[in-house]
Amino acid sequence: MTMIDRRGMMAGTAAAGLTALLPSGATAAAVFPSKRPPKAQRRFTSPAVEAEIKRVKAKIADPELAWLFENCYPCTLDTTVKLGEIDGKPDAFVITGDINALWLRDSSAQMQTYVHLASKDAGLRRVFHGLIQRQARCILLDSYANAYMEDPTAKSNLSAINDKTDMKPGVAERKWEIDSLCYTMRLAHGYWTATHDKAPFDALWAQGAARAVATFREQQRKDGPGPYHFQRVDPSPTETLMLKGYGAPTRKVGLIHSGFRPSDDACVLPFLIPSNLFAVSALKMLAQVHREARGDAAAAKDCLALAAEVQAALDAHGKMADGNGGEVWAFEVDGFGNAIFMDDANVPSLSGLPLIGAADRADPLFRRTAALAWSNRNPYYFEGTAAHGIGGPHIGLDQIWPMSILTHAMNSDDDAVIRQCLRWLKTTHANTGFMHESFDKNDPMTFTRTWFAWANGLFGELMLDLERRKPALLAERY
Repeated sequence: MTMIDRRGMMAGTAAAGLTALLPSGATAAAVFPSKRPPKAQRRFTSPAVEAEIKRVKAKIADPELAWLFENCYPCTLDTTVKLGEIDGKPDAFVITGDINALWLRDSSAQMQTYVHLASKDAGLRRVFHGLIQRQARCILLDSYANAYMEDPTAKSNLSAINDKTDMKPGVAERKWEIDSLCYTMRLAHGYWTATHDKAPFDALWAQGAARAVATFREQQRKDGPGPYHFQRVDPSPTETLMLKGYGAPTRKVGLIHSGFRPSDDACVLPFLIPSNLFAVSALKMLAQVHREARGDAAAAKDCLALAAEVQAALDAHGKMADGNGGEVWAFEVDGFGNAIFMDDANVPSLSGLPLIGAADRADPLFRRTAALAWSNRNPYYFEGTAAHGIGGPHIGLDQIWPMSILTHAMNSDDDAVIRQCLRWLKTTHANTGFMHESFDKNDPMTFTRTWFAWANGLFGELMLDLERRKPALLAERY
C-alpha cells in the first residue's frame, strides 16, 4: 500500500489489557495511565482546553470513558498543530495524524471541536486565525486539491506525485471533493460566531472564499466539463476517475459534481448528495461571515443564490424511494434518474448530516434516511460480535469505522441506543486509548490507523454533546 492510500495504514494489534497486569484495588490512574505526550513534547497547549478536559472528565463516571476522553479530546493540539507566522500573520499547519500533510477537511473538523473555547483563550484564537489563513492560501494555490504540503513550493512526497492531473508544487494530493471547501466555510463560520474576531477575515481570506464559490460553480459544469480531471494508476477502481478523468456522465441539473467522496474514494455517480447538502449549509454559513465580518453584502448574496440553486436541484433530483413506500436522500445520483443508496462512515455522510448543519436531527426525511443507512439496506453496514456500524469501500468489507458509531450516538435521543454506542466505543479501542480509522467487526484488535486525530476529536465532541444533552448517561458506568 502506498502512503497516501489509507487502507490498512497503521494496522496492527495492540498489547494485552492493562488491567490484567495490575493488582486488584489499583487506582484508575494506574489502570489507565495517560496516553498524551509529555507536556514538553506537546505541539500546543491551550489553558481553556485543559480546563474543559478537567471539567468534563469530572462528570464521566466510567473510568475508561473518562480516560478515553482525556486522551482523545486534546489529540489535535497535542500532536498535529505546527504554529508559525507568514507575512506577520499567524500560520497553523494541521496534519491529519499519521500522514504529514494538511487535509482541508480533516484540519477543519479537528479544530472545530475547540471552537466554543476560542473566546476564552488568545493562544487558541491564534491557532484558528493561522489555520483559516493557511486554508485560504491553500485554496488559492489549487481549489481542487484535498491535501497540501507545508512548504507551498515543495512537490508532493506521496504517491500522488504520479497522478495524471494538474499537480502543482505545494499540493500533496489532488482529489476534488466538495466537502473539502465546505469544511473551510464551516470552520470560518464557527470561529466567527464564537468570537466575532474579524482578524482572520482579511482580503486574502475573501479571495480564497471567492475562489471556493467559483469552484462550486465550475463543477456544476453547465458550460462544459470544467478544468478538473484526475486519473491514477492503481489496481483499485476507487482511486481513479473514468472517461479520461472526468467521471461518469451526468445531466446538468444544477448539482455540483464531486470526483471523490470524503473517504477519498472515487464517486460512482458524480452528484454526491451528502456533499451537495453540505454545500448548501456551508454557503449559508459563508454568507453570514461575509455579511457580518466583512460587511460584504454582494458576496453574501452570491453565496445565498448558489445555495438556493443547489437546494432546488437537490429537492428535484436528490431523493429516491426507500422501498417501503417512502422517500429518502440518495447517496449518489447522475441527473438522468439513476441513483445509488448506501452510506459511508466519513462525514458528510447521509447519517452524519446534522453534525455539519446540513439537516435537522428531527427532520422526518433525515430520520428515514439515517435509519435506512443503519440497516442491511446499506451494503457497508456491518453487524459483528464486537459492534455494529458503518464502514465503506476505502478499507473493505466488515470493517467498522468508530466515526459511524460516534455519529449514531450524536444523532440519537434514545438512551438505550447511546448506551450501546458507548459500550462499543469502550470495548473496541484495542487497549490503545484512542479511536481508530476502522476495526474488524468481530476482532477490534485488528484495526487501521493508530493516530487518527479526526476520530479522536469526534469522540471528544460526543462527550461534550452528552454533557449538554444527556448528563445522566455520563454518570453511569458501562
